[in-house]
Amino acid sequence: MLDQQTILTKLKTVKDPELQHNIVDLHMVRGINLEASGQVSVEIALTVAGCPLHEQIETEVRQALLDLPDVNQVSVHLSVMDAGERKQAFSAAFGARTTPTATRPSPSIGPLAGQAKIQGLANSQTSMVAVASGKGGVGKSTVTANLAVALSRLGFRVGLMDLDIYGFSQGRLFGASGGATSDDQDKIRPWNYHGVSLVSMGMFVREDQAVIWRGPMLGKMMDQFFQDVVWPELDFLLIDLPPGTGDVALNIAQKLPNAQLVLVTTPQAVATHVAHRAAEVATRARQRIVGVIENMSYLICPHGEVLRIFGEGGGQSLADELQVPLLGQIPIEPEVRQGSDLGTPVTSQTKLGEAGQAFLAVAQEIVRAVGR
Repeated sequence: MLDQQTILTKLKTVKDPELQHNIVDLHMVRGINLEASGQVSVEIALTVAGCPLHEQIETEVRQALLDLPDVNQVSVHLSVMDAGERKQAFSAAFGARTTPTATRPSPSIGPLAGQAKIQGLANSQTSMVAVASGKGGVGKSTVTANLAVALSRLGFRVGLMDLDIYGFSQGRLFGASGGATSDDQDKIRPWNYHGVSLVSMGMFVREDQAVIWRGPMLGKMMDQFFQDVVWPELDFLLIDLPPGTGDVALNIAQKLPNAQLVLVTTPQAVATHVAHRAAEVATRARQRIVGVIENMSYLICPHGEVLRIFGEGGGQSLADELQVPLLGQIPIEPEVRQGSDLGTPVTSQTKLGEAGQAFLAVAQEIVRAVGR
């Protein structure tokens, strides 16, 4: 006999394609209506408005229910979760927070007097995650952009602060254009692209214009980004740091000790050894290192062969040394480069390839690690 429990049991075979848990356990099934004629109407609450995979969810729900012998017609109505429901869904998906063991004791950078607060986020519950690398060329900014879009795709409110002042690139990665605009109090309005609020030097100088500044000017620019931006309510603020351990990285470590750190490296030994220096700065500032992301880990050839161009095991080795998790391995895919050049990160696309899925999985690990 057809009843609501039978419907719910069948709906457990349908998974949210991004959270990879069934829609019943994620509390996405809001209502079920049964008719004697075999008509079934269900309401499914999406985690985020404009979910790019809503058609897939709707199709799979309909197909699952039509498999039941007493069902001849299915209507699927889509709605959107509120913040509380979304938090409940993520709790069901990610479970309890897991905290990596601390790195070995290390001397402090020094007193952290004069710690800065980001205007508008001072009293919020925003999780600040700085993304760092020991050297350039490992794809740190590309990783940051795709993680920001992936977190937004998962239903979080996301901001991105591009503090790679000399090598700013987030504007191009997001397809952003136009100079900075301000509100009636002369506060900077962030760009908003692909569901992410973004500030970058690209708001103030041309993309091809060199920034030739010494330390004091860098400090002033950081202060402006901290104090003069009208951020919306955010769940996550990602901070794209310049590579290495220069002025900006040191200032962030000292002024925002509550910002957690993610390290990006490639598998090769030279990249992981240099990345360890960036980790040392965070450790001395008593920042928590969330984990390591290994970028450009492997290439899948047309016939399925896996080619490890930059070696193997570097990311895991660095994670083991720091006693933190390896959050994920991102493959080399032409689509990542193409999306970056066109201003459409691969995580913004409706159908995700292997790299897009890897970015999404890393975003889920970050959500779990910071306890959202």
